[in-house]
Amino acid sequence: MIDLFPAGEAWSSNVEAIAYIDLDARPGFKMAIHRSAERWYLYTAHLWHSGFSIIDITEPAKPRFVRHVPGPPNTWTLQVQIADGLMITSQERIPDGWGEQPGAPFGEGFVIWDLADPEAPKQLGKYLTGGSGTHRNFYSGGRYVHATALPEGYEGHIYQIVDISDPATPVEVSRWWRHGQWIAGGEPGVPYGTLLHGGAYVRGDRAYLPYSAGGFVILDISDVRHPKLVGDLPFSPPFQAFIAVHSAVPLNGRPLVVVNSEAIEEQGNEPLGYAGIVDISDESKPRLISLFPQPTPPQGMPVRNFYERPGRFGPHNQHQPQFQDVLYQNENLVFLTYFNAGLRIYDISDARTPREVGFFIAPDPLERRGLLPATGLVTQSEDVLVDRRGNIFVTDKNHGIYVLRYHGI
Repeated sequence: MIDLFPAGEAWSSNVEAIAYIDLDARPGFKMAIHRSAERWYLYTAHLWHSGFSIIDITEPAKPRFVRHVPGPPNTWTLQVQIADGLMITSQERIPDGWGEQPGAPFGEGFVIWDLADPEAPKQLGKYLTGGSGTHRNFYSGGRYVHATALPEGYEGHIYQIVDISDPATPVEVSRWWRHGQWIAGGEPGVPYGTLLHGGAYVRGDRAYLPYSAGGFVILDISDVRHPKLVGDLPFSPPFQAFIAVHSAVPLNGRPLVVVNSEAIEEQGNEPLGYAGIVDISDESKPRLISLFPQPTPPQGMPVRNFYERPGRFGPHNQHQPQFQDVLYQNENLVFLTYFNAGLRIYDISDARTPREVGFFIAPDPLERRGLLPATGLVTQSEDVLVDRRGNIFVTDKNHGIYVLRYHGI
């Protein structure tokens, strides 16, 4: 942690920064929160460094960096999930263009950790896909991890359900994929971008899958050994193809799912991205009922639109409460990172007319810590997580974690 925020101008509305965590110069990525007795901990994966870091956030305005736990070399370790005192961390071969070492060994699958000592997690077991590993997984407690996996013989990531009741020997229960992906089984391949970017979001006996160019998918997993397609909704075209559906977060009180794409190309060199709401009153026929307003630059920012700034502009990650009592639960608010447009907060109490109610755009980094963005060093807000106390944590491609408060909480 550092005492002062990075130099430069932040832009905000209804949001204030209360702390900044430098992470020993390792930019964070996906995050999870764990409470042990009276102490609160934030765990963050990293984008440019293998492994994860632990931060004591008991006093959110005075966070304490505990330590970095290194992962295997040449490996993406992008995600952490925590529930029932267990932590699931992903491992994946780094793809081309992200700092990979061609031909070098890499870690793959996911690792299961015990958090009995939250500052010194203990590895209990590891699941291997037999391929390039897992990207983003879902774990909300209990027996099953819902993995976004790339086993050998498939084109693009697929959905796997893995039984971790014996953490030392995890066992795959079933898998589901879009027809065409199983090229080793004679299937013909799939159009560009048809992959489960993930992770799945599981509620009861339904799995909601953000299947990129393969659309938004609803599966019946009442029989976990035989997932069945219930309904789907394509998004590309007209929206951009590679990660046309990045996140799909169902609400509990209304038959709605908040979906969004992920911006990929810098400065908008691709078809339009979006965030919106899907009505699943009829699960067999999901329908898009609204789109979020696109962010516009605040008064005084010297650009007409965010595409004129360097880096990516468009949606990325939503806050996902996943039924965890340490996380903020409010189905009228959506917290969504927007790369160079920072964190955006939306009121969806009227699902037909989402409206923006707050934002925070961090100061541009002064030090390049990763390969991207290529078009210039600007803030690129990556992930967002909100604890039940109302503290908002936002990661960035090239600097640390901002701790924020929204005035509407």
